Amino acid sequence: MRGVPQQGIRSAFREWRAVRPFWGGLLLALGGAEILLTEKVSLKVVMHIGMQGLAGYLLPAVMVLCGLLTLFSPGQRLFYSILGVLASLGTWVTSNLGGFFVGLLLGLVGSCLAFGWLPDQEPRRGRRQRRANRKKERETRAAADPAPAARP
Repeated sequence: MRGVPQQGIRSAFREWRAVRPFWGGLLLALGGAEILLTEKVSLKVVMHIGMQGLAGYLLPAVMVLCGLLTLFSPGQRLFYSILGVLASLGTWVTSNLGGFFVGLLLGLVGSCLAFGWLPDQEPRRGRRQRRANRKKERETRAAADPAPAARP
């Protein structure tokens, strides 16, 4: 494949991440995983497991599933984020106060980020690029405008 520039893994991942609500889906999945892990702590630490433990495992699993589906199917992000918020709030009652608040907060923040993500948004420019563009604009304006004539 001569003549075709090889795209690095990092830049390919950056492009993949740019077209989906990456951080929202990741935080939602991590929140669910954290709650699932707190279900396995010793009985001395456990505060509350409701409904014979079934919902304590079901709701965090739904959170993980919604997070992964948000990452790999961003077209349905609104549905997954609403379902993720409801599952996150449900873990308050069913699993150790939402994984000792950590998983609950991760799930809520991730769902909100996924819900608010806009797919048609312009990519953000870095501070250096904005400065360089401003500098070019000033140079262009200075070159286009003749120097004002000195008044007598």
